[in-house]
Amino acid sequence: MKKNISKSRSTEELSFTVLYEPIRGKGFHVTVPLLPGLVTFGRTFNEAREMARDAIRCYIEALKESKEFVPRENSLLQERMTIKIA
Repeated sequence: MKKNISKSRSTEELSFTVLYEPIRGKGFHVTVPLLPGLVTFGRTFNEAREMARDAIRCYIEALKESKEFVPRENSLLQERMTIKIA
C-alpha cells in the first residue's frame, strides 16, 4: 500500500524593484533590475503589474529548480537626476 506523502512547501516573501516604462499609447515595458533578462509588457498599468508578478514568480521558480542562487534585494538607493544639456 502506497502512502500519499505531500511535500510541505515553506513560503517566503521576496521583494523586488520593478520598473515600468510607459510606451506612448501602447502600454508599459517592465523590467526588474535584480533579475537579468526579465522583461515583460502590459497594455495597462494593472496588466503590467500582473505580468511582472507572474514573470518574477516564474523566474524564481526556474532558479530554484536548477538549484541556482535566488538574489535578494536588501536595499536600493535610487535617484532621479536632471542634467542640463546645451
